[in-house]
Amino acid sequence: MMNAAAQAVLAKFAASGKETCFHGRHIEPQIYADLNGSNWGLKDYEARGGYAALRTILGKDGGEGLTQDAVIATLKESALRGRGGAGFPTGLKWSFMPRQFPGEKYVVCNSDEGEPGTCKDREILMHNPHTVIEGMIIAGFAMGACAGYNYIHGEIFRAYERFEEALEEARAAGYLGKNIMGSNFSFELFAHHGFGAYICGEETALLESLEGKKGQPRFKPPFPASFGLYGKPTTINNTETFAAVPWIIRNGGNAYLEVGKPNNGGTKIYSVSGDVNLPGNYEVPMGTPFSTLLELAGGVRTGRKLKAVIPGGSSSPVVPADMMMECTMDYDSIAKAGSMLGSGAVIVMDDSRDMVECLLRLSYFYQHESCGQCTPCREGTGWLWRVVKRIHEGKGRPEDIALLDEVAGNIMGRTICALGDAAAMPVRAMIKHFRHEFEAKIAAAAQTSAVAA
Repeated sequence: MMNAAAQAVLAKFAASGKETCFHGRHIEPQIYADLNGSNWGLKDYEARGGYAALRTILGKDGGEGLTQDAVIATLKESALRGRGGAGFPTGLKWSFMPRQFPGEKYVVCNSDEGEPGTCKDREILMHNPHTVIEGMIIAGFAMGACAGYNYIHGEIFRAYERFEEALEEARAAGYLGKNIMGSNFSFELFAHHGFGAYICGEETALLESLEGKKGQPRFKPPFPASFGLYGKPTTINNTETFAAVPWIIRNGGNAYLEVGKPNNGGTKIYSVSGDVNLPGNYEVPMGTPFSTLLELAGGVRTGRKLKAVIPGGSSSPVVPADMMMECTMDYDSIAKAGSMLGSGAVIVMDDSRDMVECLLRLSYFYQHESCGQCTPCREGTGWLWRVVKRIHEGKGRPEDIALLDEVAGNIMGRTICALGDAAAMPVRAMIKHFRHEFEAKIAAAAQTSAVAA
């Protein structure tokens, strides 16, 4: 049974949504616009302009409709980049699909939101599921796919149920199925419930799991665009990516680009957590200064100072406070600071944080979630966690810092998927920017040993 403390935390988040997405502190929101927690259904979505983009594409609004090439060109113009972590241009990714392939082709939505600090996609599925459905239907049209699957993280079952409800509404209204709205275009869409494994957020491991196999990454090449789900051409995008598509089709690629900045179009949802007064999801234009995002989240905890920020989920390298305050929230600016925008999970740490302890928690997570397929990751993540644990417990040795860096270097770039890199990069960044904290603990351990001797 859940203890009282855990129940109190969950009740806080369920009560008003102020810690999620209904706080009213977004800037030019597109996906979260006009949501209140109860208007997730089809009629409310249509009242907000929902499925108008699909009607436009199919020529059901009095126009001639759009071609597949025109839809993809609009996505390219928008500079929409994948919102799941890699930030790959969406229009370009869609163009890789071999549309003349004679057999089945698939569209897959990655809703396996398992990156620590990330909680944006589940809110989209709960409160605006039809925008994801419409985005996937448009993707199916643009790439000539016959069906789509939404792989939803196993620990957000209520979001899975909500998405299933929305699918039933869309089918009943004629937006899914054979000859959609009397057109020659047919598309089916299904939800698939995952089982909570972090590794299934990696796209090929997700495909393996979707096929009923053990969720382990595949060797690449071949890439999913040529050999994906059931061995057929497949395009995989993140929940937020699909959710952005209807707005782009309704308003135009250039309008979306102008909301953000060059090479970083539109808005982005950031999950701000950690040592802030108002944690939650914040949708703001790409390129918004980090200082503005921090202000929206109520600033650093009262009485404390900003120490560091993990800007893109736990796998992205930590950035010291002074560097982060100079950044804007977009892929290019964060990359220049030596980190990644990733999933947009912004973990704020104040000056009370012990960075060795923070790294210990991160290292434990990655050694726990390694699928074990690759030796460098299977063995190396365990090494990282044990060495950091030794330092944190006051048993560190002078050579341990070099050992951590060496092990991290031997993992990076030597695994099938990026989980190994995700485990190694935080270690190297922590040592780079907060080496003195590791050295202080090791020196204290040496002094204790000397006194004991």
